[in-house]
Amino acid sequence: MKNFYLETFGCQMNVVDSEQIVDLLQGIGYVQVGSAEEADLVLLNTCSVRDKAERKVYGHLGRFKPVKDQRPELIIGVGGCVAQQEGERMLEKVPYLDLVFGTHNIHKLPQMVEQVEAKRQRSSATEFLDRDTRLHLFPERTRKESVTRFVTVMQGCDNFCSYCIVPHVRGREISRPSSDILAEITALVAQGVKEVTLLGQNVNSYGINDPDEVSFAELLRRVDAIVGLERLRFATSHPKDLTPELIACFGELSKLCRHIHLPVQCGSDRILQLMNRGYTAADYLAKVEQLRAVCPDIRLTTDIIVGFPRETEADFQQTLDLVKAVGYVDAFTFLYSPRIETAAAKMPDMVSGAEKQDRFDRLVALQQQTSEEIWQTDVGTIQDILVEGESKQGQGQLFGRTTWNRIVNFSGPADLVGSVVPLKITRSFRNSHLGELLNRQD
Repeated sequence: MKNFYLETFGCQMNVVDSEQIVDLLQGIGYVQVGSAEEADLVLLNTCSVRDKAERKVYGHLGRFKPVKDQRPELIIGVGGCVAQQEGERMLEKVPYLDLVFGTHNIHKLPQMVEQVEAKRQRSSATEFLDRDTRLHLFPERTRKESVTRFVTVMQGCDNFCSYCIVPHVRGREISRPSSDILAEITALVAQGVKEVTLLGQNVNSYGINDPDEVSFAELLRRVDAIVGLERLRFATSHPKDLTPELIACFGELSKLCRHIHLPVQCGSDRILQLMNRGYTAADYLAKVEQLRAVCPDIRLTTDIIVGFPRETEADFQQTLDLVKAVGYVDAFTFLYSPRIETAAAKMPDMVSGAEKQDRFDRLVALQQQTSEEIWQTDVGTIQDILVEGESKQGQGQLFGRTTWNRIVNFSGPADLVGSVVPLKITRSFRNSHLGELLNRQD
């Protein structure tokens, strides 16, 4: 019996890729374990969207060198976006690294591992595959016991936002056949899954490049109609592709949760143009207004980049104004970091580190205040929660999520897992709520 240890960095797409990695390795006789010290094979599935994430990968690799020194037969590999970006350079930078596999080459991992085992030679595979080949390689898992599941519906991105490395490490957009998606979800529901999240780098551009395929809005309608499914989510959306048809789904589909992650990135039209985002602040706000017209209690989260090249204080003030106008329930805020191969990396960065940090701190303070005010309005209300499992808080507690994707911890019997139950929200914290299970007579 051989053991493997896997660490996953980054987005939900990487989580799905890691699930595929687990399946592939189990298929060649490996068993997953919880530490590198127990493993015969150590893998990192990586993210390169931010410079900090990339540096973190190299830092983690350094942790495994002493283990490799003690056990030279240990195989160490890196996959994902950093692997795709760096390729064989990783083998040069990290002499104790054995294999590197890119985002289009996960299916080759078993053969690569067996090759390293047999010949003890290093291996890399980071070439992009053609569209037809990729269509047959979408990850699909229907054997894991879980209440919620991610389902990949499209991969890649054609937008080429000037700061973003995704098109360079994930490739161009392709949409998975809707028949395959519906078949997978139907099988998952038959095994007890109650909620699915449809995933893609730009999920609402699903089907745009395939005239024989349905629109993303129509795909949502068909998933919503699957008997036994309780809840439906999707991520991540690009504002320019948020169509009226898609917006209408939030008012029409009973299973579609009342939350959308809609990255704005900046509130300044000048900076949005430099970012190549394809919309203005007014365009974005108009779509928020349309969302709230069809679904008044919808809540939004977003991504914001602070300190983009040439951003002035006036530009930043426009971002603060937009954040106030929208009233996000949460925002994922990042300091700009240049990524190789992107257009923004060639722009002169005229924002000092101190200015970036000051703006970042001011934005975070504003958003924290807004988030706390919104979450406090939930206290005392009754919310329907899909119970997902045992809470990290332990002590007999369970957890689930509201329609707004907010975690709620509560005390209750384990047989509630998989059920939608009403909870009274009793307290609100920074990252979660505390709830109280209502009696049947309440």
